[in-house]
Amino acid sequence: MPFIVLIPLIAGPICILLPGQRLPWLLAMLSAASALIIAGFTFAEVITNGTLRYAFGNWQPPIGIEYRVDAANAFVALLITGMASIMLAWGKPTVDVEIPERQSSFYALFLLAFAGLLGITLTGDIFNVFVFLEISSLATYALIAHGQDRRALVAAFRYLMMGTVGATFLLIGIGFLYIMTGTLNMMELAERLPALADSRATQVGLAFIVVGFSIKLALFPMHHWLPNAYTYAPSLVTAFLAATATKVALYVLLRFVFTVFAPDYSDAAMPLAIAFAVLAIAGMFAGSWIAIFQKNLKRLLAYSSVAQVGYMVLGASFVTVVGVTASFLHLFNHGLIKGALFMAAGIVFHQIGSARLEDMRGLGRVMPWTLTGFALAGLSLIGIPPTVGFVSKWYLISAAIDAGQTWIVVLILISSLLAVVYIAKLIELFWMQPRPADSPVVQEASPALLIPLWLMVFANFYFGIDTRLTVGGATAAAQAILGVPVGGLP
Repeated sequence: MPFIVLIPLIAGPICILLPGQRLPWLLAMLSAASALIIAGFTFAEVITNGTLRYAFGNWQPPIGIEYRVDAANAFVALLITGMASIMLAWGKPTVDVEIPERQSSFYALFLLAFAGLLGITLTGDIFNVFVFLEISSLATYALIAHGQDRRALVAAFRYLMMGTVGATFLLIGIGFLYIMTGTLNMMELAERLPALADSRATQVGLAFIVVGFSIKLALFPMHHWLPNAYTYAPSLVTAFLAATATKVALYVLLRFVFTVFAPDYSDAAMPLAIAFAVLAIAGMFAGSWIAIFQKNLKRLLAYSSVAQVGYMVLGASFVTVVGVTASFLHLFNHGLIKGALFMAAGIVFHQIGSARLEDMRGLGRVMPWTLTGFALAGLSLIGIPPTVGFVSKWYLISAAIDAGQTWIVVLILISSLLAVVYIAKLIELFWMQPRPADSPVVQEASPALLIPLWLMVFANFYFGIDTRLTVGGATAAAQAILGVPVGGLP
């Protein structure tokens, strides 16, 4: 189990020592694929036999550091390792063009960011969460700064400032909890905190942690770092972050609110359910509305991600098994959706050297495979059956009805129509508008780029039809987070 994290963590520094461009990429690919295989076996073991625990150095908590893997973090780890593997398989041609030099350090940073996200997900120690968060964040800042546009440096600096604020809030919150309980182990915290329910320090600790992870999650209105980071980062980095980073932040936020602190306490100490619902709905509409008016494809998709974060948080705000299942389900499905969309956007950028929409008029006629894949992933984003996006929204609507909040169903449907507007706008631009006569000659992308893209598109439809893994995993994850006994996959 610990090898899921250790493999990329050890392989990262080794990448720097490797010469050329191909060897670092091969090591990164091998590391991600190995982690994916271990994550798959771990997920199957957890679903079959329950929670796995591993004490480092055989030192039991609270003295030692424990990895504790249940259905929730095993499900998220499966997404992270799967996305890293397919993104690395897809991204080498884009890296060769966008980062012609220093590729060994680039792949080393990628593996450190990857290992950090896995460490955040799998650890059962709250200070370890902070440590791995810093490993992942520092590597991510450097990865974003590798972008070709000078504005990538500004985007990385802005993300660094916001990320530092979020990490500081988290560390302060952890400090309050440690002072009050004397332990950093999540399960021991869950046992000791009920006796401290009336403590002001405990309540302040919860508040700091929620705000810190809301920044990392890019929950509206704490999302301002995300659009520039996604827009100016290298294509491989953008696709990987969009598919994984905010999902890990959501998982840890849910872990703290629903497992470390009981749901009843979290809502009593602060009206979190109401706050999450309000901010989620605001993000759903604001993100989609702003996306409609964007002139840059990556930026448009970035604001779309702000809206999709709203959907994930909205499910959790119902504080029910069905609602949290909808959150985990969209967490996983949105990784597939946005991964495919940003991969297609990266291919376009690779072929024409621009992400501006005005340079993409009529591009669907000369790059039909790429932009058909984009359009199909766009249908999944809207929620058209039989895609994973439809499954996500079906469960979210079911959660709203189950919670007696039928008026929220109307808001979900209206916000989905906004997604129809900007996806239809892109389809019209790609196929209905003529290609300018003075535009340079553009060719379809190579199979090395198209095959991974279409595997992601296929996944958007396959898991929209066969939902045993996604719905079963999300249900088990919700039960684990809320402390409900976990059953097998349906």
